[in-house]
Amino acid sequence: MAKDYTFKNTIPLAPLKIIAMDNCAEFGRRVDQYIVSFRKNDSEILRQREANLQFRGYDRDSYLVKHECPRFGSGEGKGMILESVRGSDLFILTDVMNYSMTFKMYGKEHMMSPDDHYQDLKRLIGTAMTSARRVNVVMPFLYESRQHKRNGRESLDCAMALQELASMGVSNIITFDAHDPRVQNAIPLHDFDSFPAVYQFMKALLSKEKGIKISKDDLMIISPDEGAMGRSVYLANNLGVDMGMFYKRRDYSRVVNGKNPIVAHEFLGSDVEGKTVIIVDDMIASGESMLDTCKELRARKAKRVIVFCTFGLFTAGLENFDHYYDAGYFDYIVTTNLNYRPAELLKRPWYLEADMTKYVATIINTLNHDVSLSSIMSHTEKLQRLITRYKEENPQ
Repeated sequence: MAKDYTFKNTIPLAPLKIIAMDNCAEFGRRVDQYIVSFRKNDSEILRQREANLQFRGYDRDSYLVKHECPRFGSGEGKGMILESVRGSDLFILTDVMNYSMTFKMYGKEHMMSPDDHYQDLKRLIGTAMTSARRVNVVMPFLYESRQHKRNGRESLDCAMALQELASMGVSNIITFDAHDPRVQNAIPLHDFDSFPAVYQFMKALLSKEKGIKISKDDLMIISPDEGAMGRSVYLANNLGVDMGMFYKRRDYSRVVNGKNPIVAHEFLGSDVEGKTVIIVDDMIASGESMLDTCKELRARKAKRVIVFCTFGLFTAGLENFDHYYDAGYFDYIVTTNLNYRPAELLKRPWYLEADMTKYVATIINTLNHDVSLSSIMSHTEKLQRLITRYKEENPQ
């Protein structure tokens, strides 16, 4: 019998349709395939129960909608949806951090920035809003999420973007590991959900490594700074192990590249000697701070150093990571596939991918049925089952 994905007595709010923007087309295709399989299961199970799901467009071969965002020679653009979305529950998937895409302006090739992707997103929202029953945005890396608070005379870009999407009529904004989830206070009367990726991290690591011992004497979770404390505490408590934290000591008398330079990373926590340590954070940008943390942990005689990071941006390239890996400062870096990753990253021996496509498909499918997301947002039960199964298969 097929696995039961059905939502018992609920039917979708409206026919489901998905726009996977060009910046995440392959990710969107895989999400679509999962939803197709979920709903074929639904139909099969309901038939076995002598029930029938009478709902237009429920069981389809694909929920993806054709669209385009062409550019004029001047660089101006427009959004085009090439099939009807009238009365549908539309989900738009976008990866604003995809730097592999270009467009022509005055005959010259220009790389698309997060600002360009965000403008295309708004164009598609504006195109769909007049006829769709509901428009939802799935933006795994929240646009401008690092500019979430004001220090002095500067813009609050993330808050302004959220207010703009809300004012356009977007019903749900779905993101992952928002840099600071409190930015949702900018739109207190609108739905905003930031989902974790902890379960997928552990699943990817434990599928690769069978010799990790999950105990207080052998494993420790590390927060690289104060901002990642919540994620680290959650994982440490689920694994039943200790947690440590680094804090950055900065030189506030100087500004280098727009920020105060880090003088040292100070560590708070128990001894890491002989232990496998897992560093948990939301993103790797240049990676300088993360690599310093790995080096500090090795200097404290950690047995293995593994990094969990939701978004691997690697803005300064991969060479520095190769150098630190060859020097033995870390063993693995695990990131999700929620943002663009170049082909050369996927070939690195130190890289592991946490696949999020099934999770995103489950979120979309659940939202379309207009039922509670609380069970999906918490990974506690799934983590406990994963750990129990791992210990049974790998006696410690």
